[in-house]
Amino acid sequence: MTPDPLNRLVAQLAKLPGIGEKTAQRLAFHILRAPGEYASDLSQAIREVKEKVHLCVRCFSLTDSETCGFCRDSRRDERVLCVVETYSDLMALERTREFKGRYHVLHGVLSPLEGVGPEQLRIKELLERLNDSRVEELILATNPDIEGEATALYLTRLLKPMGLRVTRLAQGLPMGGDLEFADQATLAKALSARRDL
Repeated sequence: MTPDPLNRLVAQLAKLPGIGEKTAQRLAFHILRAPGEYASDLSQAIREVKEKVHLCVRCFSLTDSETCGFCRDSRRDERVLCVVETYSDLMALERTREFKGRYHVLHGVLSPLEGVGPEQLRIKELLERLNDSRVEELILATNPDIEGEATALYLTRLLKPMGLRVTRLAQGLPMGGDLEFADQATLAKALSARRDL
């Protein structure tokens, strides 16, 4: 009994990650109640992001110009390069305000079961970039899951012969966590990656 345009909007919103049908309905009703210029601005923003945002030619993060802000920022240390799976991972690292180097976005991880091999990732571009740069350390910041670990191992085997320092993000116990609630694999990783104080 609801109008077709509203049903279509709910259906499209429900396709967004993490948005179920009830949340999609709430968002649709919010858009419906909002002033007309809000809906117009929202649709214009969606159009612009699809038309203007593309991959940086150097690091493959997102930008609306040829190179992204991270690559253009001369204050960033070009001797340290952090390799991440996705742009979301890059932004998570940036929010820490700890990393001052540069990035390279792979746009995925190796996953033979899903047909994702080295050719589908930005690995070739990473190797080309390393040949033309002053990178001394490469931080592998892939996720600590099976695919992320496999990708880190693959990259390590490729990069070690180049004479680069290849590091991996530390793994172990989360801040504020309790030992009694940690799983065995996390505790084992925390023990093996312990450091001097």
